This record gives sequence, C-alpha cells and structure tokens, in this order.
Amino acid sequence: MVRKSLKQRVCAGDVVSGAMVFEFFSPGMARIAEVAGCEFLIYDMEHSGLSIETLKQLHASARGLSIAPIARVPRGEYHFLARALDVGMHGVMIPMVESASQAKAIAEATHYPPRGRRGAGFGFAHDDYVAGSVEQKIKRLDARNLVIAQIETERGLAAVEEIAAVDGIDVLWLGHFDLTNFLGIPGQFDNKLYIDAIKRIVAAGRKRRKGLGFMTVDPATTRRYREYGFNMLASGTDPAIMVNGIRTILAPLGDEK
Repeated sequence: MVRKSLKQRVCAGDVVSGAMVFEFFSPGMARIAEVAGCEFLIYDMEHSGLSIETLKQLHASARGLSIAPIARVPRGEYHFLARALDVGMHGVMIPMVESASQAKAIAEATHYPPRGRRGAGFGFAHDDYVAGSVEQKIKRLDARNLVIAQIETERGLAAVEEIAAVDGIDVLWLGHFDLTNFLGIPGQFDNKLYIDAIKRIVAAGRKRRKGLGFMTVDPATTRRYREYGFNMLASGTDPAIMVNGIRTILAPLGDEK
C-alpha cells in the first residue's frame, strides 16, 4: 500500500504534527525533530533573519529523512517563494494573506505551467540534482509542495472564504497573535470576536477541503485547537521550549538559592 504524502494527508484532514523553528538553525534539527515525532519542520524567515543560503543547508540536512522541511517566507512575493522551493523546501508558508488575488498570485508563483507561472530550473537542490523527465518532475514537485496561507489580519479574515477557494492554496494557518492585534483585542484568546474568527476560518477550510494549521505551545492548547478542528499542528517556539526545559531540569536548585 502506497503511503499518502504529507500534502495529501493534510488536505484530507488527517492529523499531522511538526514544529516551528525560529532560532536554532542547526544541521541536526531535522533529525532531532524526527526523533521527537515531527512530520514537518517550518523554518521561519519572517522574524528570524534566516538567509536563503542557510535555508539551503537546512534542506540538505533533512535529505534522506522522513520529515518535510518548509519555509515561512517574509512575504508572498515571487522571489521569496520560488527561491525557497528551488533550494529544496517541500512547501512555503506565507504571512498575512489578505485577498483572493494575492492568493492566486501565490499559487501561480509556487506551481509550474500550465497550472502556474513558476520558472524552471532542474537538476538542482529541489529535485536532488538528478536527471530525468522534466514533465514527471513538474508533476511530482507540484504534488509534493505544500502552500500554506496565513490568515492573521482582519482583511484576511474578511476574505477567508475567497482565499480558501483558490486552487493551489493547500492550508489555512491561523496566525493567532497577529489576528488578535488586528481585531483590536491583542492577546485576548478567549474573546468572542477571536473565537468567532476561528470558527469562520475552520468552516472555510472544511468547505474547500483545505488543511487547517496552528502553532501550539502546550498540551492544553494542543487539545483545544484540535477540538476546534485544526489538523496541522506545530510545536513552538524553540527558544521557549529550551528556556522551559532548562528551568524544569534545574528547578530543584531553586530551593538552595
């Protein structure tokens, strides 16, 4: 039996787990995350200063593993999207998607003709430097690469049904902090306005058979957002995980200080 790809599973509503990486861009991170049970890693380029050269090395460190490397690009512009895919990422996350026209431009930039307008460059990192049928490569890469649109502004929320309807957008990802900021309720995750926004995003994703993504920070939040209907769940953030881990391990010493 052929195992479904990550993209197929996400879009079918299967639960997939991973992590977001903001700080520790180590060559061992992909394997460490795989050992922890992750199926994907999202490397952040929006807030971290991560360069395209380092991103290429991170893809190389994931080659041969069962984990899918994905990049959150700074914005949904062609040169960010196509380059991230060309250096080997198995998908891209795009911040602040706010309209159907923006979503269509993203879909075009991330897919080859005739479906999209992505420029061709083969025999490079994204196809493992091997020769072969270009037609088959195009089909395989378009089928593999996951395109994640972040809904995290009041404009994105207002257009979420139209964004979800765009062919080539695979996942709607809730950007919770930004969304509360743009709704005028910063950090108020129990506010009815925010809860209603979650329900609208989930309904739009389910109607169009899109994956639903969220970055979670603790077991209670994981359970809560799974109950809301999110199926692509990433652990974060890596600095917070390290801080909490160190504090927990060394907590007994606090009694001696």
